[in-house]
Amino acid sequence: MALQCKMGTFDNINFKPLSLLIPIFLSLYAVPSFSNFTTFVFGDSLVDAGNNDYIFTLAKADSPPYGIDFKPSGGHPTGRFTNGRTIAEMVGQSLGAKSYPPPYLAPNTEAEAILKGINYASGASGIMDKTGFFFIGRIPLGEQVNNFEQNRNYMVNAMGENGTREFLKKAVFSLTIGSNDILNNVQPSIPFLGHEKVFPTTFLDFMISNLTLQLEEMGPDAIFVFANSYDVFMDILANYRRFGFENEDEPCCGGYFPPFVCFQRGDANATASALCDYRSKYVFWDAYHPTEDANLIIAKQLVDGDESVSFPFNIRQLYNCN
Repeated sequence: MALQCKMGTFDNINFKPLSLLIPIFLSLYAVPSFSNFTTFVFGDSLVDAGNNDYIFTLAKADSPPYGIDFKPSGGHPTGRFTNGRTIAEMVGQSLGAKSYPPPYLAPNTEAEAILKGINYASGASGIMDKTGFFFIGRIPLGEQVNNFEQNRNYMVNAMGENGTREFLKKAVFSLTIGSNDILNNVQPSIPFLGHEKVFPTTFLDFMISNLTLQLEEMGPDAIFVFANSYDVFMDILANYRRFGFENEDEPCCGGYFPPFVCFQRGDANATASALCDYRSKYVFWDAYHPTEDANLIIAKQLVDGDESVSFPFNIRQLYNCN
């Protein structure tokens, strides 16, 4: 039976209001299977590729041992909030990407947009503009969308309006966001912040309404896939040994009580702070972010999983829609 590629909606999707890993949305217009893979990544620290390195913020991953297993950098930190690749980058590789979209704020990235896309994600950001305010700097989703519009203007100048439309029809847009909104507005208050929390279902409705407004920018012909990373991650935690892990709750680096610090003392040869011996045996890299090994399991499920993971079809099927 031929795959029916239709515009996606949020109908029949069961959002989990206390998710720590809010699902990924991917959208595109129509992607021929022979086209080069181009992706535009939006989201928070789960997919940030280094944008926060270029702003004043407390949410940074620019010091060792972050990036210790990221081969393109030789194990040096790149601003990714994990020890290696992000889920979005692994999804791209599964679909044929030969490189990773650079962070929007890195110098001279406009031309890169035409070749391999751009990463707009920012650690501590959320759907709501005020989310993550106690980290000072971050790039909320609305601002990320505005940054994409700036890149689009560059594309129009370079290839014209029609050429830009045809190019973007072959692109995948991924969005991984919402966990910070939940932590900031629904989870129990952090004592010294004194920020008032709201009832989960009330906030969830408000958050989805704002998210919908942002997604409408993709246009009426966009196809959406709801990628349920929450259930995949919960399965990993519940059956961690089956997936090859030995520790499902402690972070490999740093602690899971404030200040949640993961850093390396002294020079590059010094011992890292509370760094585990076997990173591949841990689900969590730091207090909030999965290890590269956990990211890889999630990415594989999102790309090739059934409708319980990606709805109405998986990401590979989305990519092959004509």
